Amino acid sequence: MTIKSTIIVIEDEKTIGEFIETTLKAHDYKVFTAASGQEGLSLITSGLPDLILLDLGLPDIDGIEIIKQVRSWSMLPIIVISARTQEQEKVLALDSGADDYITKPFGTPELLARIRTALRHFHRLGQSAPASPEPLYFSDGLKIDFTRRLVTLNDSEIHLTQIEYKLVSLLAQNSGRVLTYDYIIHHIWGPYADNNNNQILRVNMAHIRRKLEANPGEPHYIFTEIGVGYRMKENQQQEALN
Repeated sequence: MTIKSTIIVIEDEKTIGEFIETTLKAHDYKVFTAASGQEGLSLITSGLPDLILLDLGLPDIDGIEIIKQVRSWSMLPIIVISARTQEQEKVLALDSGADDYITKPFGTPELLARIRTALRHFHRLGQSAPASPEPLYFSDGLKIDFTRRLVTLNDSEIHLTQIEYKLVSLLAQNSGRVLTYDYIIHHIWGPYADNNNNQILRVNMAHIRRKLEANPGEPHYIFTEIGVGYRMKENQQQEALN
């Protein structure tokens, strides 16, 4: 058995913590658990993990503060797992430095997929040379060739406007991760974007979905994290390489 990576789980609900630990160990991850924020911070500094799974509602330190403390010295992947469903809580966690946010209850396949994505991005950032974008995105018939700026769906070319392509490309190169509205707007339209760009973003995403999705009301490729941002389906091209 080959241990993949070390993960620290900071969760004060014993049942959930044990479930996550058992699930991760069954998939060959090395796991350490903490039931409080202070214990979790001690494990992070001493255990040198590859990824942190963090509950926000801890008995001693709020999870947002833990994110800020870790981000002051490390870019370790942090995935929040929380029962807090309010949009502002998700946005605050992501803006504070979390890489992803999963709302309880969650499924095992989703958790494992989010972990793989976060670890993959972190390992690329840790390369000695600057990481280059993946040359291709492929998922269930949707293919994006970033070199040729070509988008095809079931081998038929999809014609996108310049802005639509930039949006799809940005989401695809960060597939599996939640990108906040502010991140997308600033990345596409620059630091001087204003509130008008929020409406422009929504209009463009609606156009993209009509071109890519068989049923735009039930998206298969690009998912809306309500009040937070967008997430694109995991890149199966990357999965094949891991």
